[in-house]
Amino acid sequence: MELRQLSLREWDDALPETGIEAFHTPDALSVLDDHTASDLQLVGGFKGERPVALLPVFVQSLPIGTVVTSPPPGMGVPRLGPVMMPASPKQRKREKVFRTFTNLVVDEFGLDGYGTLSKITCRTGFEDPRPYVWKDLSLDTKFTYRLDVSESDPDDLLRQASKSLRREVRDATELDVTVTREGIDAARHVFEQTRDRYAEQDRPFSQEWSYVRDLYRALGEMARVYVARSDDGEFLTGVTVFYSPDAAYFWQGGGRTVHDGVAVNSLIHWRILEEIATDPPRDTVTAYDLYGANTERLCRYKSKFGAELVPYYSVGTAGYRMTIAERLYELVK
Repeated sequence: MELRQLSLREWDDALPETGIEAFHTPDALSVLDDHTASDLQLVGGFKGERPVALLPVFVQSLPIGTVVTSPPPGMGVPRLGPVMMPASPKQRKREKVFRTFTNLVVDEFGLDGYGTLSKITCRTGFEDPRPYVWKDLSLDTKFTYRLDVSESDPDDLLRQASKSLRREVRDATELDVTVTREGIDAARHVFEQTRDRYAEQDRPFSQEWSYVRDLYRALGEMARVYVARSDDGEFLTGVTVFYSPDAAYFWQGGGRTVHDGVAVNSLIHWRILEEIATDPPRDTVTAYDLYGANTERLCRYKSKFGAELVPYYSVGTAGYRMTIAERLYELVK
C-alpha cells in the first residue's frame, strides 16, 4: 500500500458514495480548514490506482507539541476519522488493510512520538480500532443513538417511541404549533439560541456564526433547518440537520422549549423523521443519528425515540496533555 497526500479534488474523486459522515465531504472539510488555525491534510492509502483507505487530519504546532486531530476540536464535529474501503470481504484481508494503513498514518504523522498529541474520533461503522492500540495509542468507546427508518413508515416509528414522547408530539400538534423547513435566517436563529443556552449553563461554546453560515451554504441541499413556530408565527425553537449519503444528523439546536405548557422539541424531531421517510435529499438516506448518547441527562430524552445504541471509537493520546492541547487549540482558533 502507498500513502499519498491528496488535494480536495482528488479526495472528492476517491471518496465513496456511501459509508461516510457529513463532514467527510470536501465542501465541509474546506469550511473547517478555513475556520481553524490548523493545516488540513488529506491522506489516502492506495493499491495501484485504487483507493482503499482515506483519512482527513488537522495538524497544528502548539507550545505543548504538534497536535493531530480528526475532527478538529471546538467545531461541533462529533466524528470524522478514517474511511476504509477494502476490496475483499474476507476478514483476514480486511484486517491487513486496516493494519497497514494505520501503521502508515502513525509513521507519517509521528502519532506514537512523545512530541505529538493526537485524537481521532471515528465514524460509526468503523469496525477495527485495534491497529491504533497496537501502536500504543489509547482507545475510548463512545455511543450515539441511531434510528433506522428504512423499513418503517412514520406511524410505525411513532408507535415504537415512548409513551411520553408520543404524548408530547400529540399535545404540540393540538396547540397548532407548526414545523416547517426554512433557510439561512432560521439557521442563525438556531445558532443564537444554542449559543445562549450554553451561556446560561456556563458551558463553553466556541463556534461563530460565520463558521455555521459557511457550513450551511457549503452543504447546500444536504443542510436543512427545521423550525417550530406558534400559530402567530413566533419562532419557538429549531434544529439544524446535516445529511450524509446515509443518514440525517441532528447537529445544532433542539434545546428544551415549552410553549403553553407543552414541550415542542419532540414535534420537530418527529417532522424530521417524517421527512427522512418521505422526502430525503437523497434516496440513500435511511437513518436519523441523534449525535450523541454519552451524557446521562441527554440520554433520558434521546432514548425515548426507540433508536439503536451504536458505538464508535476515539483513539489517540491519553491523559491531561491532550486535554490541555485541545484547550490551547481552541484558544488559538
